[in-house]
Amino acid sequence: MDLTVKTLEGKDTGSVSLSDAIYGLTPREDILARMVRWQLAKKQQGTHKSKTRAEVSRTGAKMYKQKGTGRARHHSARAPQFRGGGKAHGPVVRSHAHDLTKKFRQLALRHALSAKFRAENLIIIDDLVAADAKTKAMTGLFETLGLTNALIIGGAELDSNFALAAQNIPNIDVLPVQGINVYDILRRGKLVLSKAAVEALEERFK
Repeated sequence: MDLTVKTLEGKDTGSVSLSDAIYGLTPREDILARMVRWQLAKKQQGTHKSKTRAEVSRTGAKMYKQKGTGRARHHSARAPQFRGGGKAHGPVVRSHAHDLTKKFRQLALRHALSAKFRAENLIIIDDLVAADAKTKAMTGLFETLGLTNALIIGGAELDSNFALAAQNIPNIDVLPVQGINVYDILRRGKLVLSKAAVEALEERFK
């Protein structure tokens, strides 16, 4: 499969051949959904915690005598039914991560790339290099390319001027190729790959 390569100014500058094994799959929503769930679960800190009746700081004295009051029998004010008492079955510190094999994660990434290609939301840029770190100039270039909501993937090393110019533009994410992931691909409308990123992905899935 061939795709036109553009410059940052929006001009055509040749074409690149894309692998069917990476960009030519029929996207499966179940695979993408499992991968997104895995990423979001792994991202959770899991530090939420509530205190049980054994942990709250409150007197342990019996609230009132057992008999003769006409009221229910209670002992500790730390019980969950009382204000200031501990919480029953509350959240505890834990990991939300679950297992997903490396082979499956690689397959999910190929399905995400194929989904962008099939939807005609994949753009190949010759080189992601900027002369100056000027956000206004970069915004104009992105408007020429029709990029208002996009994930931009560069090579192993990002051009510092380009990264600085693009980092404050809303709905634009810039990552090196080693940071490419399914969730970020799917959450943005367009996927922009540099030629260096295309070559790195070809090598990665060889």
